[in-house]
Amino acid sequence: MGSTLYFLIIDGYSKASRDDLNTAGMQLASKLYGDMLQRNLPEAEYDVLLPSDPGVNMPTAKELEKYSGILWTGCNLCIFDDKNTSVVKQIALAKLCYEIGIPSFGSCWGLQVSVVAAGGKVAPNPRGKEMGIARKIQLTPEGENHPLFKDKPPVFEAYISHDDIVTEIPPGGVILAGNDFTPVQALAVTHKKGTFWSVQYHPEYNLHEMACLIIARKEKLIELGFFKEPEDLKILVDKMKILYKESGRKDLRWQLVIDDDVLTDEIKECEFRNWLHELVLPYSEQSD
Repeated sequence: MGSTLYFLIIDGYSKASRDDLNTAGMQLASKLYGDMLQRNLPEAEYDVLLPSDPGVNMPTAKELEKYSGILWTGCNLCIFDDKNTSVVKQIALAKLCYEIGIPSFGSCWGLQVSVVAAGGKVAPNPRGKEMGIARKIQLTPEGENHPLFKDKPPVFEAYISHDDIVTEIPPGGVILAGNDFTPVQALAVTHKKGTFWSVQYHPEYNLHEMACLIIARKEKLIELGFFKEPEDLKILVDKMKILYKESGRKDLRWQLVIDDDVLTDEIKECEFRNWLHELVLPYSEQSD
């Protein structure tokens, strides 16, 4: 790994949405991904694409050639909103990446992009919003034997925030993990020349970022019944922020029902690290 590897991070949030998250104390989605990338591949460098900003041009096939991998962050768009030009442009970009064969990885929105760009379908989850910690995510038989989940526990929990779910797997797609709330929590799609591994949850988050996201979404979460009163939300968020700083606190781990699978980078970023080693490094060596 002597030469520098370059990545493209696609952050689909609009500037207004980015500002809302920042006001709540949250880092930008692209920064969370960039930090995760450099924790696991310190010599990596990356560019950030903001496709929801006015006047932003999407990269051409030639411009994509410099990248060893494409990273798709979460965002608050709806993948089936075909009137939104950013959504349309991002799906087209994902299709181009499949055609070129650049390895892709994404969380939340990224998983949904991987599905629709390859011919699958996404729709609102009839059970509503899954928020906070996705409980009891279990690997499928295919997931247990898939390199994306090498060294991952067969049952685990993860940070999550989404309203939509995959309703039709595209040709070349394999479900790798799910839970009772969301049947498709992880997916591998092989389409044309490309491979896209993705998860519905957020390995790039930590407990502090999840707490800030709850603050950013507080009105909606109270409206949906996640909290009865604003004070209830504040109590939870304060405990989350304390546990982030003092991860060994037995009392808070017990009260929040949180363990190492969401507190330690080694476990929660396992999938991303496997993507780097199993797809990106072989692809970059082949491209040299």
